[in-house]
Order: sequence, then structure tokens, then C-alpha cells
Amino acid sequence: MKTRRWGNCKVVELTVSLPAKWERFLKDLADDHGIDLNTVVSELCEWAFSDPESIEQFKVWLDEAYPKKGEAADKARAAGEEAAEEEEEREAESEKETQDRIE
Repeated sequence: MKTRRWGNCKVVELTVSLPAKWERFLKDLADDHGIDLNTVVSELCEWAFSDPESIEQFKVWLDEAYPKKGEAADKARAAGEEAAEEEEEREAESEKETQDRIE
């Protein structure tokens, strides 16, 4: 990963993959304005994260869409435990209904 200065900003160069539809859209914007794709993506990030509220909204969305390591496992484990408890309750009800019919 390379770093360089861009105006007052320190810029980190890295490679990212964009979905094809967004790459085409962003490249077209860059071409329309006579700038490169990296500049468009950099400015997009600058605009999207220009205030604390936007940053917080993004973090909330990211946590919901892609839970942090460990949290996903915890949620899956909790969901599995809940499903097991529900299954036990159904079995208990079924057994009770069977007993009631026998009596």
C-alpha cells in the first residue's frame, strides 16, 4: 500500500473491486469531468463521510449488513438455541396432546 500527499490530505493507494454497473457509472462521470476514477472515488468518500452523522449511519448499516467477527457467530448461536427451544416446546405440546387423546 503506497501513501502520498494530495493537497492537505495524505492519500493511501489501494486496489478495490467495484461492481461492474458502478464502475461504468463512475468511469463515465470521471470522463465527463476530465478526471480519473480514483479522484471520483476519493471525492465520493470525502462527500459521503464529511460529517459525523453520515459516518455513524454507515457504521450502523455495516454492522447490520456484515456483523463484526464474533457477533455473527453469537447471533447464529443464539438463533440456533432459540430454534432448539421452539422445537422442544412443539415436541412437549405434541406429547401433551397425545397424552390427552389417550386419556
